[in-house]
Amino acid sequence: MDAKTTTDILKEAILLEQRGRTFYSSVASQTKSDAVKQIFTMIANEEEDHIRFLSEQYSHYRKHNVFSDVTVHPGGAQDEVVRSVLSEEIRSQISAAGFEAAAISAAMDFEAKAVELYSSRAESAKDPNEKSLYKMLAEWERGHHKWLARIDKELREQVWYDNNFWPF
Repeated sequence: MDAKTTTDILKEAILLEQRGRTFYSSVASQTKSDAVKQIFTMIANEEEDHIRFLSEQYSHYRKHNVFSDVTVHPGGAQDEVVRSVLSEEIRSQISAAGFEAAAISAAMDFEAKAVELYSSRAESAKDPNEKSLYKMLAEWERGHHKWLARIDKELREQVWYDNNFWPF
C-alpha cells in the first residue's frame, strides 16, 4: 500500500473520531438525562482515546513508513457493566421521540461508518500491525454500535407497547 493512501486513511479515521467525539460531547452537554450524559461522555472519552492512538500511529507511519506494534486497548469489560446499568436508566429517562433518542440514532450512524472504514481497511492491509490496528478499532466501534442499537430497539418497543402497536 503506498504511503499517500495509508496516511489519507489515517487522517480520515482521525477526522471521523474527532467528529464523533464532538457530537457525543455536544449531546452530553445538552441532555437533561443524567444517564444519557454519562454514557455519551464515556463514548466521547473513548473516541478521544482513538484519536490519540490513531495520531500516534500516523506520526510513527510518517517517520518510519510502517505501523508501530499494536496492543489490545485496555477497557471494555468494565464499560459493559456500566452500559448495562445505564441502559435501564436511559430507557426510563427518555422518550423514543425525543432529542436523546434521535442522538442515539445518529450515534449509531457514526459508529456504523467507523466500523465500515476500519473493517475495509483491515481487510486490505498488508502490514500485520496495520491490520491489527484496524481490526481492534472496528471491534471497539462495533461494540458501541451494538450497545446503541440495543437501546434504540428497546426505546422503539417501549413506544410500540405504550401505543398498543403490537398485533397481539
